[in-house]
Amino acid sequence: MSVPPESAPQTPPQASGNSDDRNLAMLTHLSGIIFSFLVPLVVWLVHKDNASKSYLVAESKEALNFQLTVLIGYVICWVLTAILIGALLWFFVWVANLVFCILAAVQVSNTGSYRYPFALRLIK
Repeated sequence: MSVPPESAPQTPPQASGNSDDRNLAMLTHLSGIIFSFLVPLVVWLVHKDNASKSYLVAESKEALNFQLTVLIGYVICWVLTAILIGALLWFFVWVANLVFCILAAVQVSNTGSYRYPFALRLIK
């Protein structure tokens, strides 16, 4: 009778990631102000298959989902410029993006995780 080889112990994903992952997550949230969904998308695509980066993957997905929601808001505002309310709404979407990106970066820096209060969860 043969004994099955022992597998390496699996470590559970870190709740708040290491310092480098937290800094990258903070920058990922902040990047939405200038680069929209591009940086969260790149961070998510680069790290999505790495089990040791589960914290960073979760934070980049959260930022990506929010930035895609903001992008949809901008498209709706663009359509509504035909009736002149789109320009005003565009400003409010921009301010909301600015405020929530900063709140997310501060929260990730302090406690390690942030969930946007309203965002379409398109990437699961």
